[in-house]
Formats: sequence, structure tokens, C-alpha cells
Amino acid sequence: MNKIANGLFRSGLRCLLGSLLLAGGWAVAQDTVEWTTLGGDFAHTRYSPADQITAENFKDLEVAWVWNGASMGAVSGRSTPSYINGKLYTVAGARRSVVAIDPKTGETIWSFRLPNTGRWEYSMRADYGKGVGYAEVDGRGVIYMITPGFFLTALDAETGSPLKGFGKPVPIDGFPETGVVDLLANLGHPYDPYNGIPLERGYITSSSPPIVVNGVVVVGNSAEQGYQQSRIENVPGDILGYDAKTGDFLWKFNVIPKPGEYGHETWENDAWQWTGDVSSWAPISADVENNLVYIPTNGATIDYYGGFRPGDNLFGTSLIALNASTGERVWHFQMVKHDIWNYDTPTAPVLLDVNMPGRGPVPAIVQTTKQAFAYAFNRLTGEPLWPMEYREVPKSKVPGEKLATTQPFPTKPAAYDLQGLSIDDLVDFTPALRQEAIAAVADYDIGPLFTAPLHPDNDEGKISAYLCPGGTGGTNITGPSVGDPTTGILYITSHKGCGTFAIVPGEQADLQYEAPSGVTLSRYAASRSAGRGPRLQSGLPLWKPPYSRITAIDMNTGEHLWMIPSGETPDRIKNNPALAGVDIGETGTGNHVPMVVTPNMLIYSDVDSDGETALLYALDKATGEELARIEVPERSRYGMSTWVHEGRQYIILQTGPTLTAMALPDHNAAPVSGGH
Repeated sequence: MNKIANGLFRSGLRCLLGSLLLAGGWAVAQDTVEWTTLGGDFAHTRYSPADQITAENFKDLEVAWVWNGASMGAVSGRSTPSYINGKLYTVAGARRSVVAIDPKTGETIWSFRLPNTGRWEYSMRADYGKGVGYAEVDGRGVIYMITPGFFLTALDAETGSPLKGFGKPVPIDGFPETGVVDLLANLGHPYDPYNGIPLERGYITSSSPPIVVNGVVVVGNSAEQGYQQSRIENVPGDILGYDAKTGDFLWKFNVIPKPGEYGHETWENDAWQWTGDVSSWAPISADVENNLVYIPTNGATIDYYGGFRPGDNLFGTSLIALNASTGERVWHFQMVKHDIWNYDTPTAPVLLDVNMPGRGPVPAIVQTTKQAFAYAFNRLTGEPLWPMEYREVPKSKVPGEKLATTQPFPTKPAAYDLQGLSIDDLVDFTPALRQEAIAAVADYDIGPLFTAPLHPDNDEGKISAYLCPGGTGGTNITGPSVGDPTTGILYITSHKGCGTFAIVPGEQADLQYEAPSGVTLSRYAASRSAGRGPRLQSGLPLWKPPYSRITAIDMNTGEHLWMIPSGETPDRIKNNPALAGVDIGETGTGNHVPMVVTPNMLIYSDVDSDGETALLYALDKATGEELARIEVPERSRYGMSTWVHEGRQYIILQTGPTLTAMALPDHNAAPVSGGH
């Protein structure tokens, strides 16, 4: 068993009721299997050793309870609960209330939230908290959470009370005297405790929980989405480290390097002084044994145009390994240089110990991306597992823009979804549809991966660039990749997600926003008025299926093992009059799907062909063959988890404002339903 698998086994199986020798091996009764972070573990594998649910009994799953967060304003369903020491912990709603839930009944045990502030009211990512962090301090469990207003809270895991001796009093009415750290205090910008940083300078918030590694709380952050910006000033999302017991500030890593720091030369003018947004809005992973945290970042201020920030713009759209105790950079890799494509890194990297032929055991880390690449490295050194090629990419035709001439392309694994768009990629169910598709893209600039956005008055007379994938796929927020640490296989959900890349003059873009951050208008900025791009009259997708897929990649060899369309062909497609008499096969729904992997199977959730009926699927991990499916009350929106409480395995579906717990029948328990 490799190191990560062994760690999962030791941390997950806290209590064994006993073991029984069977022919061919041991069967272990699992009383408790935990799910300690939103990704299941520090490696963010979303793997659980829980094995009570099998292919044979999968169809017997039933709703054990439903927890409803509607009274807390829960909408997005993006928070994966952690199951630790017999309780579930999650966040809910735009105020990001922290909630402890009874895992057997779904009843709320306690909840906590801070009072409202102007900082919270402006936050554009309020309901996207994703989960909580956890550590033990002096033998006591502590729950950590970053609020939309950018405060770090530490709560007693048993009672929900603010942790005594943590942080300093915040001068805002209603705030507790202890248990809170004002994160703005350590970023180095002037700010008001209630309203935060002046919008003229920028804004910062958070959309993921902290991660606690060897007594250090590591804090990421996020900013306004780059496609909703028109002004060039903002604050960088520097990574912060705090003492888990006291809340004392320990270190700051500058994601936009200052003079004398590594990478400063990649900012070719003074833009480092006022440009921002480089941040880790996606969750952070960690190698606790080696005291490393792995920070996935997004690009710098403003999508689709970066003429005001020439250079590669390190550490934008990168994976950074930091020493958890000091915040010092150990290694990094920039996946997109001078990112203008909204290719921000959308999910936590996955850590796996792999066994590479001819090289033996390798501690690996894999970052899946919107580009549909899985970038794989030795997680201790940053060395790519397979050669990385820097290939020439299209030049910009926009005045003032200076793109990187090359971008990194992994030689392995191969891309797992569509990259770029050509005539050959367009729908070809019938000759008539192919011709309509060709005509539909004629007014758009299409081309390979990293095709650049177009100036609205371009010489070609095109409406805009149209690129696959766009800002919503291959991999994206709602479909985290999962890894099996016992086999080294990575499972990726993706879709094509093509989109328009259109810019307009900055003064025109600025009219789209009521209270924009920054002062100086960009020469160009993203346009909201470019529409959704070319469309077919029939409503069919412009490109060939599958529209969504699950791909299994053996990270020991870098080879793809199998690919299946995820979900069913939607009725609106298979019953489309334009396809009368045409057998189009399975296309997939077009959705990113939440997944979890166990010793027995890969489990995912999607909808039926009607788009309304939610289904839960069990797949053979080795082949992708469907083993079973059941109907469930709602489709899971972001992730799912599975764990064992008092000998019973549960699967948690994040169903929008609710959590739905599925389990095998418990004939000794009365039906229960949790409340809010």
C-alpha cells in the first residue's frame, strides 16, 4: 500500500469492530470512516475506503435524511461537508453560516455566523464557501472558516463557540471578543474594518476554506471575476499563514512578485504595483508528511485583455508549492503565461503516489484544468512526470496586446477533451447540419487552443473569437477530479464548454457595472453583449459529441484507460426533428458531474434524459462499465462524499440548498428527516 493510501487507511478507520478471516483475504467491519476535508483528505482525492455499499446492494440505497439550509439562504450547494469525530461540518448561505449536523439524523447541532458588514455585502462569492478546515488544538477539535467579508473564524468543534485566545478583537459591533482574525490586516493595504479596502484600490474575498497543516492555517482568497472587470487596479491575492492555536500572523507569500523577488521580471512594466487578482480561489491541497501546501492560482486582472500588464505575469495561472511553516516557495509551474483566456485553475490538485515503469515509486501531483490538460509533477521537486513542450501559439490582433509566444503542452497524459475548434470538430450527424454549422461559425474566429480574443473593429469583420474550451470547461468548479490512491488512477469529468472571447473599449465595458473596483479604465475589457456565440437553428450543439465525459487516466503510465459519455442523451437532442431517423448514440448530458471513488466503484450523479430526474450511477473503476443506477431526489451540484458513522455508510449529495444522505436500509432505525 502506498503512503497516501496507507495514510487514508489509518486516518479513516478509527475504530474496528473486528475482523473476519475469509477465503482469499480479510474482511474488516468498518465502524468509522472519516471525510476530513472538502476533498476527503489533504490530497483531495475524494477517495474513501468505505466499502459497505457494493455493486450488488447499490440499488437498495435509500434516503436516510435531508438537511435543509433554506433558512440560511443556501442556494449553490457547493460546500462539501466534513465528517470528523462523529459530526458533520459545513457552511451554508451567503452569510456562510458554519453548521454542525448530526450524521445519523440530519438534525442541526449548532450554527454560527458573524454579523453583517459592508465587506460581506459586496462579496461576489458569498455562497461559494465550499467547506471548512479542521485541526486539533490542545486536544480540542477546532473548525476554521473564511467568511465572505474575509475574516478567519476559529470555532470549538463541539459547541460552535469562538475559540478562546484565538485572534484579536475586531472593532465592529456584534463581533465576538475572540475567535476571529481580520485577514485584511496582513495584506498591507489601507482598509476600514467594516467596509474593507476602498473599491478604488480593489476588493478581496474568499470562496474556499482554509487548510490546516502542521499547526499552520493556510488561507487562500478570491476577487471579482475577470470577465466582470473594466479597470486595471486591484489587490493581489497573497497567500497567508496563521498559527492554528493563537491566530498569530506567520507569513505572507506575494503572488505578484515585488522587486528582488523571484519572477518579478515577468512583469515588464510597473503593473506589479497596482494589478491584482492572482489568487487561489480553488481549494488548496497539502502533503502533510513533507510539510508542503499546493496553491492553484488564477490569472491577473481583467479577462481577454492584458495589454496593460505585459510579460508572463508570474504567478498567475500556476501551481505553487509552499513550505507550510514559512510560506517559502519550494517550486512552481506556470500553466498559462499571460493568461487572458479565463483559464484560471478551477479545482484543487490531486496527490497520488504512482509507480512509473522504469522509475519506480514517485510522489505525484496532478492539476486538471479548463484547458483539458492534466499537468503532472513530482510533488516534492516540481519536475514534470513526462516532458513538457513549449509550442508556439497564435498571436494577438488586438492593439496593445503582447501575448506569450509559446505555452506549455504536456506530452503525457494526452488532452482529455476538445482543444481548439476546427471544421472537423463540428456536428456531422447529417450533411445539412454540417453545412449549417460551417455557416454558423463563418462570422467567428476559430482556431487552436490559445486562439486570441478579437478587437471589435477587427479587419476580418468577425464578431469575436470562439474558442473551445472556453471559460466553463474542460474541467471546472462543479466537477472536481478524483483519484484512487490504491491504483494511481485519476478520474476526470469534463465538457467542451466553448465560448465567445469578445472585448469592447473599457469605457463601454465600465457601463456594465454598478460599483466596479479600481480607477483607471482598461483600453479594452470583456464584453457582456457578445452573446453566446454561433448557434444552430435546431438548438443542437455546434460540435460533435460526447458533450460531457468521464475519462480514466492511469497516472503510473500517463495513458488513458477508458472514456465514457457521462449521463444520458438529453431528450431535446435525441428527439430533435433535425435528427429524425439518425442513430446518434450516447452523447452525455453536457454536465460536469460530481464523483467519489471507493474500493468497490466510481460513483457519480447526473440527470436522466428528461433533464429533471436525478440519477446516481455506479461504475466499474477499471472499465467504466455501468454497474447500477438509482433515482435520487435531486442532482448533486458540486461534489459528493461518503463516510461511515456507527457502522453505516452514507453518501452525501450536495443538492442545492439541501444535503441528501443516502444509505442502505437500517431496519433498526425509524425514518428520520433533518431540519434547519
